[in-house]
Amino acid sequence: MTDRKQLVVNKAHQLFMEKGFQATSIQDIIDFSGISKGTFYNYFSSKNELLMAIFTSLHQRIDEERNRLLVGQDPSDLEIFIKQLEMHMEFNRRNKLFTLFEEVFISNDPALKQFLERIQILYIRWIYNRFVDIFGKIKQPFLLDCAIMFTGMLHHNIHFHFLANQMDGNIKKVIRYTVHRIEKMVDEIEISGDQLLKPSILEKWLPDCYTSREALEKKLSGIVLALKKCLTDNKEQLKYLELLDFIQDEIIQAKPPRKYLVQSALFTLGNNQEENWKVELRKLEEIIGEFFSKKENDES
Repeated sequence: MTDRKQLVVNKAHQLFMEKGFQATSIQDIIDFSGISKGTFYNYFSSKNELLMAIFTSLHQRIDEERNRLLVGQDPSDLEIFIKQLEMHMEFNRRNKLFTLFEEVFISNDPALKQFLERIQILYIRWIYNRFVDIFGKIKQPFLLDCAIMFTGMLHHNIHFHFLANQMDGNIKKVIRYTVHRIEKMVDEIEISGDQLLKPSILEKWLPDCYTSREALEKKLSGIVLALKKCLTDNKEQLKYLELLDFIQDEIIQAKPPRKYLVQSALFTLGNNQEENWKVELRKLEEIIGEFFSKKENDES
C-alpha cells in the first residue's frame, strides 16, 4: 500500500471512530484526507472497500504486535498468551473495533459481512494455534472447540463485567480469569473425548491459506536438498547445513515463522560465493519472499 493510500485509510479510520461508519460520507473522507474524488475512486471502489482496507491494515498491525511479544519467549508459556490477549483487547478498544464490527453486522452488505466473518475466523485460528503451543499436540483434536468456546466466554465476560462495573472494570482480571477457566475445560474435554468440530474445518473456512501448503513444503524441501548437495565436508560449511535446516523448520513448523530470523539466516548463507550455491540460493530467496508476501496477504 502506498503512503498516500495508507494516509486515506488512516484518516477514514479516524472519521469512522469519531462519527461512525454509517454517518461518515465519502465526501467527508475526501475533505478530511485532502484528496480529490478521482484519487479516492482510484484507490477504492466504495466506502465498504475502504472499510475492508482499514480492517486489513489493523489486522496486520495486531498480528505484528502479537508476534513481537513471542520473540525470545517460550510459546507454551501461558503468561505470554495472557499478555498477547491483553495487548489485543487494548488495541481493539483503542481503535474502536467492536463498534465498527457492530455497525457492519447490522448492515445489509453480504460481501462486507463475509469479509468480517473471515477476520473472525482468522482470530479463532490464531487462538487455536496458540492453544496447540500451550496444551500440546496430543490435545490438538479438541483445541478448535476450546478456541471457539474460549472466544465466546472471553467476549461475554468482558461485556458483562464492564456492564456491572462501568469505569471500574478491569480487563486484565477478566482475561486472566477466563484463561484459567479454559485450562480446566481443555483437560475435561480431552478426558471425555467429545469433539464438536475437527480442526481440519479451518481448511474449508480458509481454503486459500491451506491449498498451497503441500506444494510449498515440497518445493522448499527440493531447494534445500539442492543447496545441501552443493556443500562439501568442510567444517566451515557445517554452519550452512544448520542454517538450511533452521529455515526449513521455521517456514514449515513455526507458529508464526519469524521473518527477521529467516532473513538473517539467508544473509549469512549469502557468504558462500560458489556459483552453483548462488544459483540455488536465489531460488530459496524467491520462494521465501513469495511465502511471506502471501502470508501477509492471507492474514489481512
